[in-house]
Amino acid sequence: MEKSEKRSATGRREQVDAVLRAADVLLHLAAQSVVEVEDRVSLPQLRVLVLVALHGPQNLGAVARELGVHASNATRTCDRLVVAGLLSRREDPSDRRFLQLDLTPEGRDLVETMIEHRRQSIAEVIEKIPADSRGSVASAMGAFADAGGGLGSDDGRFTLGLGR
Repeated sequence: MEKSEKRSATGRREQVDAVLRAADVLLHLAAQSVVEVEDRVSLPQLRVLVLVALHGPQNLGAVARELGVHASNATRTCDRLVVAGLLSRREDPSDRRFLQLDLTPEGRDLVETMIEHRRQSIAEVIEKIPADSRGSVASAMGAFADAGGGLGSDDGRFTLGLGR
């Protein structure tokens, strides 16, 4: 391998390592925000709440598909959320054979609390970056997100904010 190829490979590896370190920090911050609500809901339940928060009312089939589970598992998960007062269930006005699941005000508050915790934690990290570098970091992160397709999972597992 020529000298310029070695430098290029080393530079690429350093770039990848830097992004991996940043991803570790973001994942840690996301996990910490889940800790804020884990005394009230399980991770699958939180995924349902975020899915509904991001995409509006859902039926049980859509929830099962997004979670990658059998409809009976989705039903049990949603039933627990209804009993907890975080999700409402009613007949779908467009097709009475289906149930429509929507967030209650308490469910929306729980999701917003988690998202706000994530946003605040990220803001605290950004504040530690030298002021003259913050714009460059934000631009680089935006370019990275765009290059990766720009969107997280549909069920919000990795969603850091609702403003997508």
